[in-house]
Amino acid sequence: MTESTAKQPARRGRIFPEHTLPPEELARRKAEDEAFYQRCRTIFERVRPDFIQEHYGSYIAVEPDSADYLIDVDKMQAHKKALEKYPNTDHCVFCLNETGTTGTI
Repeated sequence: MTESTAKQPARRGRIFPEHTLPPEELARRKAEDEAFYQRCRTIFERVRPDFIQEHYGSYIAVEPDSADYLIDVDKMQAHKKALEKYPNTDHCVFCLNETGTTGTI
C-alpha cells in the first residue's frame, strides 16, 4: 500500500503584493476623504433648512467646489444629475431629513 504524500502548498500571501498600499498612504486617503465629506456636509447643513419642509425624504447631491446642489426624489437620479452637470468632479449625496443619512442600519 502506498502512502499519500499530498501536502498543502505554502501560503504565499497576496496575489499582487506590489498593489498593497502602505499605511501612510491609506491614512492620507482617509484624511482626504474626511475633509471632502466635511466640505459637502457644511453645504448640506446650510441649505437643509430651506428645503426640508417641501422636499422631505428627497435626495440632494452636493458638489463642494462650486457649492452647487441638485435635488431629486430618487437617489440614483440625483447622482446621475450631478454626474451630468459635473462629470469630472466628486460629489456627495444626502437625504433631506433630520440626519442626512440615506439608509437604515
